[in-house]
Amino acid sequence: MEVVILCGGKGTRLSEETNLRPKPMVEIGGMPILWHIMKTYSHFGYKQFVLALGYKANYIKEYFYNLRISGSDFTLKMNPNSEPTFYNSIAESDWEITFVDTGEETLKGARVKLIEKHIKSENFLLTYGDGVSNVNIKELVDFHLKHQKIATVTAVHPPSRFGEMDIKGTEVVNF
Repeated sequence: MEVVILCGGKGTRLSEETNLRPKPMVEIGGMPILWHIMKTYSHFGYKQFVLALGYKANYIKEYFYNLRISGSDFTLKMNPNSEPTFYNSIAESDWEITFVDTGEETLKGARVKLIEKHIKSENFLLTYGDGVSNVNIKELVDFHLKHQKIATVTAVHPPSRFGEMDIKGTEVVNF
């Protein structure tokens, strides 16, 4: 099952960061948000990713293209017909990533339509390029398949500015 990640928005609310890079590439703990999202899905066995790119698409492409080199020891022969010899592999070596430039001004639904030809499974997972969470993906997929619906949406109630949410999603007001 592929994981589609929408990475095309301009991230205007983070403009001090997104003037330089797309929002999915803003770093948390030294790694891009996008990498954290992919790491979560990978933990649950989902390692085929389709990235619907838009704003600063080349930044994302270049990051992942160079990740193998920046994270490994290798020997490079300067002969253009020679491939590098890698001595170790990065943890992400089993990821398969398809990069689809869906355009800078394309809306979300059109982005999904444009990546359709890259989806080979009957079902797929979809999230945003800033969708870091602690959702148990296995339980989510099991829930979706059990209910045999067209889509399953996972969301949270944001905390109120006057209090916090308890585990059931009801608001707890702190005075």
